Amino acid sequence: MSRSAATATARITAVDIPSLPKLGTTWHRRGALYWLCRARTTVFLLVVMALVSFFALSLYQGFTSEWSPTARTVANRVQVAASCAALVWGWIKQRRGHHEALLNPPTPEQTRQAKRDHNRRAPGRAAAGRGLVLLAAPVMPAFAAYIVGWLTAWLTVREYPSEVGARRWLELERQGSRP
Repeated sequence: MSRSAATATARITAVDIPSLPKLGTTWHRRGALYWLCRARTTVFLLVVMALVSFFALSLYQGFTSEWSPTARTVANRVQVAASCAALVWGWIKQRRGHHEALLNPPTPEQTRQAKRDHNRRAPGRAAAGRGLVLLAAPVMPAFAAYIVGWLTAWLTVREYPSEVGARRWLELERQGSRP
């Protein structure tokens, strides 16, 4: 193949690496910057999980503080069992969802749109959830355990569905056949 033909082929197959939310274009090479992004997310979510757990336990303790020692002991044991079950349930739920998402991963545009939609809905959901937290005080530790299980499973995946979808999209773009 001549040099000009190789250059023309390179120009045809050259496709810009799409940027993904929170990962940018680091997902493509998975180098040090990629792992720093993943570590940053992990540290942030570990802090969030610790705060959610602390808040849930404090709220629960405040809710049960006026109970008799016997009732509190029974409630605490039930709460420990429910929290253990919720932790495992959160892990399993996330892993199943992750597996399903890997079977049909989103394109980079679908990933960006999902992030925009999430950012639009999040403030309203946070405001609506404040009142419900007080009603959920008796089950807050189990709820926090579910969140911890779900987030821990999410943090420990090898790659995210958005990365798989971006790789597939990039390959189709390089081949010249758009989905």
